[in-house]
Amino acid sequence: MPAESALDPDQLAELLRPALLRVARRLRQEASKAGLSALDVLLLVEIKRQPGVGVSDLADAEQMSRPAMSTHIKRLEAAGWISRLSHASDGRRSGLTITPSGMAALAETRRLRNDWLAARLGALGPDARQALHAAAGPLLALVEVQP
Repeated sequence: MPAESALDPDQLAELLRPALLRVARRLRQEASKAGLSALDVLLLVEIKRQPGVGVSDLADAEQMSRPAMSTHIKRLEAAGWISRLSHASDGRRSGLTITPSGMAALAETRRLRNDWLAARLGALGPDARQALHAAAGPLLALVEVQP
């Protein structure tokens, strides 16, 4: 049975926060090797998930101003990672779609991140890898829980 302090949310947060931040930082660094920022990856994944999504919808979803989102979208478009599609029922609106170049950039980012992480996991013993395997579900639940 875990120690009582392991069940205390405040103490567990203090223990996990630095480790999670450092892992996230290293994964962002790996993504930057493919030429993508963390926001680039987030936006490309969302556009891939929702072809035709608009700039305003992305801005709302990321709690960002529309002008700031528009700047990011123009940069992704200039890089050739996304393109605009005319809206079927409203010619004044356009939606976004990921290009083959954008898909390749996402795949390269995923490969770099996975390679880095797999190398680190390979250096751990089986018990540590098993513990991380067991923690994957609860860690995902942390970001899926609505405040």
